[in-house]
This record gives sequence, C-alpha cells and structure tokens, in this order.
Amino acid sequence: MWAAADESRDDIIGLWHRVWAHADTTIETLPIDATGTVRWWQHTPVTLHLILVHMLAELNRHAGHADIVRELIDGQVGWRRPGDNVVEGDEAWWAAYRETLESTAREFA
Repeated sequence: MWAAADESRDDIIGLWHRVWAHADTTIETLPIDATGTVRWWQHTPVTLHLILVHMLAELNRHAGHADIVRELIDGQVGWRRPGDNVVEGDEAWWAAYRETLESTAREFA
C-alpha cells in the first residue's frame, strides 16, 4: 500500500480501516484452507493460510525496517526507556557491532 500525493491522511486511514474490516471478515468467515487468487502472484490458487503467513512475514519485515530507520534517526537501541537495551558500560561493544553490520551491508550493496 502506498499513498499518492493527492491523498489526505483521512483518505489513507479510511482505506486502512476498510481493508482491516475486510480482512477480519475474510479470516472469520473462510476456512484456513480456502483458496483464492492474488492477481500479482504467479502461483495460483493460494490458500488463506499462505496469504496469512505471507502477511505476517511482511509485517515483521517492514516493522523491522521502521525500527532500523528510527534507530538511525535517534541513535537509540530497542524499546526500553531511556531507549536502550545495551547494558550500561557496553556502549563500545554496541558501536563495534553496529560498525560490523554497516560494513557488511556496504560490502554487499
């Protein structure tokens, strides 16, 4: 899902609520092995089970992306207050670990 420049916040939230309601009804109504098609997927038909697993993986993936972006913005690690999950005194370890990850990413970019 993405938003066009002319779509308002209310448009996007309204669409999200309609999609959410449709998904809830689909999950509550259909058996887990019900089949259907996804227009842009090449393997058809697909089961509701496969679609749900796919959506969980997508949610996990993109939530992880958002967390990485947040960490890059504010420099904080994790979700605890004051925003770190690094044991006091381990800041040097975290900085070295982060550099290793960034170095690896640059190498394979």
